[in-house]
Amino acid sequence: MPIIKLTKVEQKRFLALVTCLFLAVGAWLFMALNNKYVYTAKTVLDYKNFPQKKAFHPLQSDTVDLQVEGTGWQLLFARLRIKPQSISINLEKLNNRNYVLFSEQLFNVNRQLESSQKIISVKPDTLYFDFSERRVKRVPVKLVSNLSFVPQYGISNAIKVNPDYVTISGPEEEITKIKEWNTDTLKLEDIQNSTVARVAMVQNKMKNVNIFPTSVDVKLPVDEFTEKVIEVPLKVINNKEYYNVKLYPKKVKITLMVALSKYTQVNEEFIEAVVDMNEWKVFQHNQLSVRLNRFPEYCKLVKIKPAKVDFIIEK
Repeated sequence: MPIIKLTKVEQKRFLALVTCLFLAVGAWLFMALNNKYVYTAKTVLDYKNFPQKKAFHPLQSDTVDLQVEGTGWQLLFARLRIKPQSISINLEKLNNRNYVLFSEQLFNVNRQLESSQKIISVKPDTLYFDFSERRVKRVPVKLVSNLSFVPQYGISNAIKVNPDYVTISGPEEEITKIKEWNTDTLKLEDIQNSTVARVAMVQNKMKNVNIFPTSVDVKLPVDEFTEKVIEVPLKVINNKEYYNVKLYPKKVKITLMVALSKYTQVNEEFIEAVVDMNEWKVFQHNQLSVRLNRFPEYCKLVKIKPAKVDFIIEK
């Protein structure tokens, strides 16, 4: 293939032609991108100013299509990026009717967006709602936790949640189903000191149900645990015939882990060890198993020695 050779003058003319071409395309592209265009963007609705005496349920999705007017630059680099990612819709009109018109709120909606963006219309323009009487009730807070402790440490007393109840409001058929409200998972590792944490309530997925407060304080009492051995007398249960039962031994040794702060407080009065005569009467066992009917809270059982005892019945 023959190679075209250009003189220096021709090379300069060619470079000038290419440069002019690029400048012309750049100028056209710049002017084109500065023009206004209309594009579609999706966004999520955030409701505010709820009706005070009504519980509502949206009859459509909480995602709508916005017809947005913006420059070509936005269309090229920021298509479908609405800032903020959600828009607030005023539900005050629902006190008098069961629908909301976007066309009545376009001015306030546009104030929420960047100044260079302008919403022309929304699809759908009308949002419909189903209503029922609003009910209010209190439900207990359920703490959801994932805790790990330094060896020899653990929960030494009742975990305190403040407040331990939340107030929920919404339609009666929804509220009746709710018996408690979970927190987000409180995750702590290598705990060795008492801790206070603020935990959010689990996110409300029901648009027509409100919850207050949205977070609670959690106090975790933590202490170091140590081993303690307590000798406890045995009691006989289900001895309806009033047999004279002699146990060998009459006492058992309970080994447990107890918080250092409660070491001197925990004694045999906190523990009830029993044997069940039904093991002999019903199952014909030759030994009776030791069972604990009462055991101190927040202590950890290590072992019972012996776990089974011999017995003699004198009729």
